Amino acid sequence: MPHDSQFQRPKRQIEREFGVPVPGEIVSPDQWTQTGLKKLPPEGPLNFAEIFGRVAPIMLDIGCGNGRSTLASAVWRSDVDHLSSDVLPVVIRYATRRANQRGLKNVRFAVIGGREILQDYIAPQSVNEIHVYHPQPYYEADQVHRRLITPEFIALVHRSLVNDGLFVLQTDNPGYWKYMQQIVPLFFDWTVHPDRWPDAPKGRTRREIIALRQSLPVFRGTGRPRNDISAADVLQLATTLPPPTFDADRKLRDLDRVEREG
Repeated sequence: MPHDSQFQRPKRQIEREFGVPVPGEIVSPDQWTQTGLKKLPPEGPLNFAEIFGRVAPIMLDIGCGNGRSTLASAVWRSDVDHLSSDVLPVVIRYATRRANQRGLKNVRFAVIGGREILQDYIAPQSVNEIHVYHPQPYYEADQVHRRLITPEFIALVHRSLVNDGLFVLQTDNPGYWKYMQQIVPLFFDWTVHPDRWPDAPKGRTRREIIALRQSLPVFRGTGRPRNDISAADVLQLATTLPPPTFDADRKLRDLDRVEREG
C-alpha cells in the first residue's frame, strides 16, 4: 500500500518580504504568464479589450514599484484588469516576474511615467480606478518639477476616470499630504482614511510596510470625480492652482532608497 506521504499536496510557495506574504502563490512554470508590455503602441488610446482579450473594469496602478499592490488586487479581483506602470525598469522587472510566476492573466506592466500614460494612452472616462501609492516627493529644489501630483496630473486623473470612478492616493510624506489635501478635493469628492486599509493592515505596498515598521504616519484618501464641474472647468481650474513646491522632509530620503531597491 502506498505511504500516506505520497498523497500529500505540494507545498504552497509563498513569497515574503519583511515577513509579510506577497499576495498570490507561485505556480508551476507551465502555468506562468507573460505580463510585461515590452513596447507600448504608438501614442493614442490603449485598446484594453485587445490587450487583455476581454472587456472588464480597468484599474491603473501608477508608480506601482515592485507590484505588491497590483498583485493583491489582481489575485482577489479576477474580474478586474490591471495596467500598472513605473518609470524604473528595475522595479517593473520585479513586478513582472512576480505576476508571471503567479499565472496572472489580468495584469500588464509597462515602463512609463504616470503623467505620460494618462496624457498619451488613456481615453477620457475609460478606466474605473486609479491608484497612486507613495509618489516620489523629490527633495532637492532642482528636482521639484518632477513631482507627480500636480494640478495638471489631478485633472488628467479626473478626465480618465468614469463618472463614478475611484481615485486612491497614499503617502507618508507630511508635506506632500498637505499639498494633496489642498488640491485634490477641488476635483474629487474626497474622503480621508485615517486607519489602515482593512484588506492589508500590514501595508498594501512595500513602502507602506517599511513606513509602518518604522512607526511613521501614513496618509490615505479616496475620491470620486466631482460631477458639479465640467471637463472644461477642470482644465481651467488646473491652470489656476499652485504647483507642488512644498518643502519635503529630507529625513525620509534614506527610506526612499530602501523602498526603491525593489
